[in-house]
Amino acid sequence: MENIKQLKKFWSKKKVFITGHTGFKGSWLSIILTYLDSTVDGYSLKPKKNSLFYKSTILHKLKSNTYADINDLIKLKKRIKACKPEIIFHLAAQPLVIESYKEPLKTLNTNIIGTANLLESIRNIKTIKSVVIITTDKVYKIKKHNKLYKELDQLGGFDPYSASKVGAEIVVESYIKSFFQNSNLKNRISTVRAGNVIGGGDFSENRLIPDIISAVNNKNKLKIRNPNHIRPWQHVLDPLVGYLILAKRQYTNKIDNKDHAWNFGPSKSNFKKVIDIVKYIKKSQQFKYILVKNNNNFNETNILKLNSLKAKKKLKWFSKWNLTESLTKTLEWNKDTKKGISAKDMCERQFLMYLNKK
Repeated sequence: MENIKQLKKFWSKKKVFITGHTGFKGSWLSIILTYLDSTVDGYSLKPKKNSLFYKSTILHKLKSNTYADINDLIKLKKRIKACKPEIIFHLAAQPLVIESYKEPLKTLNTNIIGTANLLESIRNIKTIKSVVIITTDKVYKIKKHNKLYKELDQLGGFDPYSASKVGAEIVVESYIKSFFQNSNLKNRISTVRAGNVIGGGDFSENRLIPDIISAVNNKNKLKIRNPNHIRPWQHVLDPLVGYLILAKRQYTNKIDNKDHAWNFGPSKSNFKKVIDIVKYIKKSQQFKYILVKNNNNFNETNILKLNSLKAKKKLKWFSKWNLTESLTKTLEWNKDTKKGISAKDMCERQFLMYLNKK
């Protein structure tokens, strides 16, 4: 795994364009890249006031900040052309399964056409040397087995969110084969799939850890819908550091990237049931929870496990924080920011802690 000195040496002064930079993952990535002295241009919808983007005041560290829709192809093209980026991270998305049942067409449009818009916008931009497109672990066709899913396993989405991300994967593969085989971006575009990320600064609705923290802070009862569903829990720094390493390798052309898809999942010990996470946090935090029957017709995959051997072998990447450490760091972030430590400082501090762990 690369250390802070190696990362700073490469990322300093690099021109980076991030879509979805105002979201949870995008905000962490923006904080990390500005800390590494990259020049960051952001393109995203305006975030809610209660967001890591606002709490971290990262806005003031960006070279440019554009509030716009990923489906506005004309504006997206204009911004990328003006920014002349070297590296692109595409995180703009509708990221929630439950929301996709409420607004399926919006989800499909944002996640599939939005990705196509990004690829269309970069076709003739010669400055770009690396593109990382974030999808999800939920792209895999769920089988009745306990095996870990590999990058070349069959894709298939049951719910609208998963289907939209599978669609994005297909669009990426199509564009790579149709338009980038003889360009400056040959073997320099990837899709990346991670598990259920957790970490400080996630204030999303219908996500377990933010819901628990809300129950602690507001003394309301936590409602658990699917207590026995197993998820690949991991700290947000796990995949983000993987994305940085992959983007660097693509930029320097030091990687065999013909398959273009990468898993960045946690270690096997992090595959835990929802109820296990609730009970662990309850040991140190005061809150009440109730199990509620899932009366809607929203289907959520009950088990997901990723095989990340490819990233370990080719990128020397591995998941550094186990589940206990990931949960502890998340709770510490929440506690210390409530005491007055800035959100940006906490993110930078934990980034260094993560890199320094052997």
